Amino acid sequence: MEYVTAVPHPRSEAAGPARAGRLSLAVALLGGALGAAVALLATRQQWSEGTATVAGGAFPLTARGSDVTGVPAALAIVGLAALVAVFAVRRAGRLVVAALLALSGAGIVVAALLGASDSSALDEQAAQATGDTSASVGALSHTAWPYVAAVGGVLILLAGLLALRYGRLWPGMSGRYERGGRPQPRRTAPAADPDRPEDLWKALDRGEDPTGA
Repeated sequence: MEYVTAVPHPRSEAAGPARAGRLSLAVALLGGALGAAVALLATRQQWSEGTATVAGGAFPLTARGSDVTGVPAALAIVGLAALVAVFAVRRAGRLVVAALLALSGAGIVVAALLGASDSSALDEQAAQATGDTSASVGALSHTAWPYVAAVGGVLILLAGLLALRYGRLWPGMSGRYERGGRPQPRRTAPAADPDRPEDLWKALDRGEDPTGA
């Protein structure tokens, strides 16, 4: 008795990587753009608050994320630019940009978590309010916004990791070139037939000389 071994169709073998490429591309674009927006939004919110003693009374102090650290906002912009640049480069360049994207996300996470317990911004405000350079803030408390910024960094980091893993399957920014790197030939309009009036009118519409002179 002979057994027939089923051979998978080439299209079915190529469908898996193609599907993974499309899915990873969609997740990376959505995650990267959303992560950058979340990180930028979080840095504009209040991260900490406290009080300073001025003339026997308590003076309220607040600090936004941008007052605590400018790193998350700067890296969010870098990550967003890298997300766009991934499609403008190929091969080794795409790997470099993808690594930059991942590092931007990781940097946002680290900076946001460090800023979640930072009091230097409020200490500076307390020193200015009291006129005492050694003054420090009292009743210090922090909000959840630094952790929201960290979540944005995680999304950008995920986009970078997807670009490193599946970036070779993603399309480029321009579809003018074939896979071999050669430009596709440009289609030219057929020559106008002088015996057909409609061809003469079409040639005139294109700005061509139908007489061929």
